[in-house]
Amino acid sequence: MMKSQSALEYLTMYGWAIIIISVIVAALFSLGLFNPGSLVNTSCVFPADFNCLSAVLTGSNGTLAINIQQALPYNINITAWGCNNQGTFTNMVKTPSALGNTLLIQGNTTLSMTCYTNSTAVDISPGQIFKGYVLINYTNLQTGFPHTVDGSLIAKAT
Repeated sequence: MMKSQSALEYLTMYGWAIIIISVIVAALFSLGLFNPGSLVNTSCVFPADFNCLSAVLTGSNGTLAINIQQALPYNINITAWGCNNQGTFTNMVKTPSALGNTLLIQGNTTLSMTCYTNSTAVDISPGQIFKGYVLINYTNLQTGFPHTVDGSLIAKAT
């Protein structure tokens, strides 16, 4: 008789502990703490002379609107820009030289482009993560020499 009472108390005590732990895990899961994508914020990082002020990726059509600021000691003319997951110069948006996108020292501008994954436009659901690169071609207006700058991008689709 004592053995069965002890076994029943043992099962009851551990049963309640398992129920409480299950409720806590379910609550944490419903809050999204087990989804690493919920903890990621959009970030873009460029070399020292360029700042990424904001970046917004629309996941349904892969459109990226990025606001950049240049901190070079001279004015520049942005000639092309692009976004993809491989850091290559494919699918770049080119600006005709007559319509150049001139950035003054400490100036900023918003560039709109389509991001690509393996040569197809990004098509992801809101909340999903895109990891890639933003490439910008520009010309130094003092010397006329072309340059390229690339930045890394981690964006949560809206």
